[in-house]
Amino acid sequence: MKFNRAIAALTLLAAMTVSAVPARAQVAEAAAVAAPIVVHTLTPKKKAPSGTWLKAEVLHADDNSMVVSEQGNERVIHTFTYSDSVKAKMRKIVDNGNYQYGDKIKIQYTPGQTVALKIHGKPSKSS
Repeated sequence: MKFNRAIAALTLLAAMTVSAVPARAQVAEAAAVAAPIVVHTLTPKKKAPSGTWLKAEVLHADDNSMVVSEQGNERVIHTFTYSDSVKAKMRKIVDNGNYQYGDKIKIQYTPGQTVALKIHGKPSKSS
């Protein structure tokens, strides 16, 4: 029995000694958890807006904006500014005579916005 008590005492003493010393793996793991996590996400490329086409008649046009009325309902009037690509095209058209009152054109734009993305239609010859 003395032998059993001695073994129990040594086991208890060894357990107390081991529990008093901090484990190295726990310290390293705690440091790893504190490091920031960086997540890289891929954003999809935005497509150019397809827009809606509007059939219209020109009321007024210059190199900054265009005022048109819808072909189906003359009382509905829209004023459009130009996108960068249309602005360059409109400068050339204004230099060559511009759109005249009553010219029939089609304008592509994004609903809810007043920027013309594309303009189709020939300007009439000025008199």
